[in-house]
Amino acid sequence: MTTDTADKILAFIKAQKRVSPKEIIEHLGFSSQAVYKQLTKLLEQGIIDKVGKPPKVFYLLADKKEDEKKYNMSDDIKDLIDKEFLDITVNGREVSGWGAFVDWCMKRGQNVEKSAIDYVEIIKKYNSIKKNGLLDGMAKMKNIFSVVYLDNLFYLDFYSIERFGKTKLGKFLLYAKQSQDKKLIKRLSMEIKPKIKALIKLFKIDAVVFVPPTVKREVQLMKELEKHLNLEIDIIKVVKIKTPIIIPQKTLNKLEERIENAKKTFVVEGAKNYKNILIIDDAVGSGATLNEIAFQIKEKNVIKGKIIGLAITGSLKGFDVVSEV
Repeated sequence: MTTDTADKILAFIKAQKRVSPKEIIEHLGFSSQAVYKQLTKLLEQGIIDKVGKPPKVFYLLADKKEDEKKYNMSDDIKDLIDKEFLDITVNGREVSGWGAFVDWCMKRGQNVEKSAIDYVEIIKKYNSIKKNGLLDGMAKMKNIFSVVYLDNLFYLDFYSIERFGKTKLGKFLLYAKQSQDKKLIKRLSMEIKPKIKALIKLFKIDAVVFVPPTVKREVQLMKELEKHLNLEIDIIKVVKIKTPIIIPQKTLNKLEERIENAKKTFVVEGAKNYKNILIIDDAVGSGATLNEIAFQIKEKNVIKGKIIGLAITGSLKGFDVVSEV
């Protein structure tokens, strides 16, 4: 239900196609407080969309949405989709839950009810192989490296799943890293923080390593994660050595090249002695970086117990499909 103020705003947006808050205020003569209040409500109701970032923000009518209520789905299915499904629209809006799932299906011409059942079955299948909310990646490491210096490797979720593509964490990670949006990185941090704190408690971790970035960006995801996670344990510093020409790990196709790159460009700085150490990376490419950092930690004799590797997301089949992040 809309108010008279909202109706006038909608009529103006419909006539002008795309308008800024300033244009609405000046044309209709409403206070800025009244305009922003109604715009917020209209956004929440899905009646309008917002594009751009302050100070250049514009509003337009949203695409007509499919009626979510006509689908005969159980509350259990809807509840799980509400929890797990997230999408980033082509105009850069974050949408989630059952309504977003219905729109996702309709845009692709897929049967909503069948897709919902399939999606829930896939999510439950992969949740069932998690232990303490973690996916075990050690088997892949042992298949690749003759010597594995990590004692465990986990990731919080798969980067993508069959048919439905990127998972919730996969989308958060990709768009947070590509957009360098600090608010989105903070959202990602808050999403994963409880799981990381639980892992720290489970393995009695007393120091953490944040893998340094290999690509120069104005906003570095790992530095922002370190700030927002605020884990309150010691941080072991790892330096990424600058070379005349920067070679990101993800651009190297051969395992031997990635191993050599990791050996020559990552250095673990001096640290005191710890019982158990956690190494956090955003995603696992070949596993060479994590393995090399673990090797250097053990070589320095600063570890008494275990070295645990953790990636925010890992790939379902191999490592390299996560190279886009």
